[in-house]
Amino acid sequence: MQSKISVRNLSMIFGDKKEVKEAIALVNEGKSSIEIREKTKATVALNDVSFDIYDSELFVIVGLSGSGKSTLIRCLDLLNKPTLGDVVIDDVTINKLSTKELREFRRNKISMVFQSFGLLSHRNVLKNVEYGLEVRNVDKEERRKKALDYIKVVGLDGWEDMKPSQLSGGMKQRVGLARALTSEPEILLMDEPYGALDPLIRREMQNELLSLEDYIDKTIVFITHDMNEAFKLGDRIALMKDGKVVQIGTPQEFFDNPANDYVKDFIADVDKSKILKARSIMRKPEYVAKDDMLRTDLKEALEKKEMSFCYVVDKDNYLKGFVLLEDIKKSRASTIEGLIKENEIKVFRNDVLSDVWHHFDNADYYVAVVDTKNKLRGVISNDDIIAALK
Repeated sequence: MQSKISVRNLSMIFGDKKEVKEAIALVNEGKSSIEIREKTKATVALNDVSFDIYDSELFVIVGLSGSGKSTLIRCLDLLNKPTLGDVVIDDVTINKLSTKELREFRRNKISMVFQSFGLLSHRNVLKNVEYGLEVRNVDKEERRKKALDYIKVVGLDGWEDMKPSQLSGGMKQRVGLARALTSEPEILLMDEPYGALDPLIRREMQNELLSLEDYIDKTIVFITHDMNEAFKLGDRIALMKDGKVVQIGTPQEFFDNPANDYVKDFIADVDKSKILKARSIMRKPEYVAKDDMLRTDLKEALEKKEMSFCYVVDKDNYLKGFVLLEDIKKSRASTIEGLIKENEIKVFRNDVLSDVWHHFDNADYYVAVVDTKNKLRGVISNDDIIAALK
């Protein structure tokens, strides 16, 4: 997969010049943050952190208070300038940019959503969402159109004239998200955006972000202290402790191969069935047919692979249905168009396993996994679910 963001040997050290200089030497020797603080009194918020975030990935950084997660996300757009190391985005080392270059880079590449909402109390919803485009001197009509589009996307259609004081916490967070999206960034940074919300609204916002992900096609970096939230949202998760990354992987990889006892303790109370999503365990289909395929060509392909059926997609990978080998053999049609059966069972890739496993009792074949646009993303069998929940 293509890397969108590369964090390379990143360290963030707080202290006076002498303390920082001494701490840098100890970081280079591989000393822990605790050892460095005891010897120098400097605070090492990040200690030699390295990882990659892939294009269009929802990457979650999780850890307890003081683990370094919020410091790290602020390094990704240089709100925090790292003491050591580099942040590389699309092959550009952003910590080496000039002030002017960095300003332009932020405007065009990155938006951030904070826990505190950061809304302007004297402006209504529309004016708050427009604000970033207004600062960039975007034409009034254009910024209004974009703002209205994203207000609708986040579910606030009809609330454009309301002031922040008239909104609930969840609605305020939607406004903040719409404002970030209106600038159409490639990267969306979210620093504990749902931390101030009550549990019910928090779950709603989590589900909305997962649904939104299929439409906005952004690289999203999400910060949380809640492992359940991390596993529900993340394609991959980075668990942090004392300024270091303890483990990076998919939710299933955390369950299958926890790196150490700290990871085991951190995930001990996580309910797999309510956290693992279909996308976490789905597999690539062995074979998929195109809807304009010749019947004889598909018959040959399925017989060669010893398959009794396969799913069918159009040229853009939208799921059209499935075809059975027995129907192909009986038919004399030239193409498979008239042989495609509509899917009675399919699951969405962001569905958690506890919500979908009942489908597998009635499924004769592998179940298709789609996104909210109905694009085929993978397949799952009953055996896959059983293996994931062991």
